[in-house]
Amino acid sequence: MGSLKSEIRTAISHALHGALDAARTALELPTEAKIPEFVVSSPREEQFGDFSTNLAMQLAKPTRRPPRDVAAVILQHFDYQRCSWVEKADIAGPGFINFYLRAGWLNETLRQIVKEGEEYGRSTIGGRQKVNVEFVSANPTGLLHMGNARGAALGDSIAALLNYCGFTVTREFFINDTGHQIDRLAASLEARYRQEFGEDTPVPEDGYQGADIADTARRFIAQTGETYRRVPGPERIKALTDFGIADKIAHISKSLGSFGIFYDVWFSESALHASGAVQKVVENLIRAGATYQSEGALWFRASRYGAEKDEVLIRSNGAATYFAADIAYHVDKFSRGFTWLINVWGADHYGHVARLKAGLEALGYDPDCLQVIIMQLVRLFQSGEVVRMSKRTGDFVTLDELLEEVGRDAARYFFVLRGSDSHLDFDLDLARAQSMENPVYYVQYAHARIASLFRQLALRDKALPAIDSVRLELLAAEEEERLVKKLADFPEEVVDAAIDLAPHRLTGYVHELAGLFHSFYNVHRVIGADPGLEEARLVLVLATGIVLRRALALLGISAPEKM
Repeated sequence: MGSLKSEIRTAISHALHGALDAARTALELPTEAKIPEFVVSSPREEQFGDFSTNLAMQLAKPTRRPPRDVAAVILQHFDYQRCSWVEKADIAGPGFINFYLRAGWLNETLRQIVKEGEEYGRSTIGGRQKVNVEFVSANPTGLLHMGNARGAALGDSIAALLNYCGFTVTREFFINDTGHQIDRLAASLEARYRQEFGEDTPVPEDGYQGADIADTARRFIAQTGETYRRVPGPERIKALTDFGIADKIAHISKSLGSFGIFYDVWFSESALHASGAVQKVVENLIRAGATYQSEGALWFRASRYGAEKDEVLIRSNGAATYFAADIAYHVDKFSRGFTWLINVWGADHYGHVARLKAGLEALGYDPDCLQVIIMQLVRLFQSGEVVRMSKRTGDFVTLDELLEEVGRDAARYFFVLRGSDSHLDFDLDLARAQSMENPVYYVQYAHARIASLFRQLALRDKALPAIDSVRLELLAAEEEERLVKKLADFPEEVVDAAIDLAPHRLTGYVHELAGLFHSFYNVHRVIGADPGLEEARLVLVLATGIVLRRALALLGISAPEKM
C-alpha cells in the first residue's frame, strides 16, 4: 500500500522529467544527453513548501547556465495537470524548485490512515524477496548480557521492518555447539558436578566460572541423581555436555522470549558438521584453487579476495576451524533460497567480515548479498556511574536482570535509540523514570492520552461518524497541520528504516510524532470543541493513535491505554 505523499512525490518527479524533455531545446540540452540524478524531498523548513528538488542545480553544468535560470525554464514547461495536488511552485536560494500542495491533501491522508488502520504504512517494495536475519547467536555457555540484548532488539526490529515492507523474513539463531568453547563448558560442568558430591575439583582457569554453571550442574543431578557417578568419565562428560547445551539454549530462549524475541530457526553448528557440509565446502574451495598447504594446515587464500591475510580452514590436527564452518553455514543459507543475508554482530567480530565475504566469493556467491551490521558496545549507567557487575552473579549484568529493572518496553526502546555503529550509554535511572524526560514514557504517554479521549467519548455514548462525512477541512490550526504532515511521513519513514537497516530512524520519528501530538493536545480542546470541529479533531487523534501503535509494534514496544 502506498501513501498519498509518496504518490505525489512520484507524480512531481514524473512531471519534472516531462518538463525537462519539453525544455531540452530551450536549455540547449542534446536529446541524447542523460538526465542527471536528482531528488524530490521534503524541505526541513516549512516556508520552503511541501516538496523541493535540486534538479536545476544538477543541470547547471551540462547546460552551462545558472541554476536559477534553468529552474525558471523548467517551471515554464511544468505540467500541473500531471500532478493535480500541486498548487504552485517557486524558485528559492541557489536554484531549488519548491512545490506547495493544496491543503486538501492532508485531509486525504487522514482518510487513508483511518480506512487502512493498522495496515497504514505497509509496503510491497520487498517483492517477497527471501531475507535471513541472524542475530544474537550467543554461545550456549552462559547467560545473555547487555551486548546480546542490544543485538536482539536491533535484529528483531530490523526483521519486523523488512517484513512490513514486503520481504519474506526468517529470524535465525546459530547455535555454536562445537569447538573449544564447548570443551570449556564440558570441563566446567564436570568440575561443578563433582563439587556437588563433595569432591575438591576446581573449575579450570579458562573455564566458565559463573554461578549459572553450578545451577546447570544441579539441574542435571536433579534429573539424573547419582547415575553418572558410576559411569566412565567420557560418558559422564558427554551426558553433562548434551544436557548443558540444551539447558543453556532453553534459558537463552526463555530470556529472549521475555524480551519479545522469537526465532523461526535455531540452527546447530554440530548438525552442519554431521551433514558433511563443512567438508564439502572445503573440498569446493580446494577445487576452486583457493587453498594451499602450509605447516601441516590447509589455508584459504583470503588475501586474493580482498581480505587482509590468509586464514586456516583445516588445522594441522585435521579439525576444521570455525571459519570453515561459518562459510558452510552461509552457503547453507543460500541453498535454502535466501538472497539477502543480514547478520548482527558485535564490534569484536569486525575482522571476520572481510574473510567471510572472501570465502563466499571464492565459491561463486555474490559477497554483497551478505550484509553485516557491526554493533558497538553498551555501557550501563546508574546514578551517573558505570555499572559493570551483576548483583546476582558477580559478573556482567544479564538481560534478565535488566528486564527486572526497567521492563521490556524501556529496554527495547533504549537499545534502538541510537544507530548500531554508535556506542550506547544506557541510563537505568532515566529508563525507570515515570516522567516526560524518559523518551519511551514520553511516547507511550501520548498514546495513553489518545485512549483517554476515546474513553471520554464512550462515556457520552458517542461514536465517530463515518470518515467521509467528517468535515476535515476544519483542521486549519498550525499544530493540526504539522501533526498531519508528520503522519503522512510514516510510510516513507518505515521504508527508509527498513532498507537502511536502521530502526533508530523509527524511534526518532515516533518521538517527534509524540511531541507534535503533545503540542496539539496542550493547545486545542478535543472533547467539547465546536460541532464539526470535535469530530475532525477526533479523527486526527484516531489517526495519530494508529500510527503510534504501528510504529511501536515494529519496535516490539507496547502502546498502553493508561499510564
